[in-house]
Amino acid sequence: MHTSKKNIVILISGSGSNMAAIARAADKEGWLVKWGAQVAAVISNRADAVGLELAHSLGIATAVVPHKAFDSREAFDAELMARIDAHAPALVVLAGFMRILTPGFVQHYAGRLINIHPSLLPAFTGLNTHQRAIDAGCKVAGATVHEVTAELDHGATLAQAVVPVLPGDTAETLAARVLTQEHLIFPQAVRAFFERGA
Repeated sequence: MHTSKKNIVILISGSGSNMAAIARAADKEGWLVKWGAQVAAVISNRADAVGLELAHSLGIATAVVPHKAFDSREAFDAELMARIDAHAPALVVLAGFMRILTPGFVQHYAGRLINIHPSLLPAFTGLNTHQRAIDAGCKVAGATVHEVTAELDHGATLAQAVVPVLPGDTAETLAARVLTQEHLIFPQAVRAFFERGA
């Protein structure tokens, strides 16, 4: 058993399905015994995020830092960092966290901040990735787990999954196909992070 805990803090804004995929993988694969790694907390910028209830049901501590309560991005990020740092995280995971973070925040967690993006980066950074892939006539789409840097969706690629774009796909059907892969590659990328540090 590892004596030093390696805490994972996951940030969400919505359903929390990727958060749950990571938490379940950690539990099933015994990350706590192998590396001392555990999902210590889930923090959302939205009090109505369904993922908070999901985290609670998985026995994970939750917190809400509502971005609308702050006058600036910097003030929000400062409070968010304080909440995250209370858990002394080895890794901070952005799992559908719909906020653009300040360079100061990104710098603070340099080397231990990862995100998942629903496209094959460097293609289709930003929003509406599935519709843009369909509109561009792409034959494949997918998801990318990457390190977070100050430039949006540009950090080093840690994992990718590819899915076909099928005739008649809508943004919704493509998103659903990509999401099933996200639930596989995101836990893999987190696992690899701790394997490298072991």
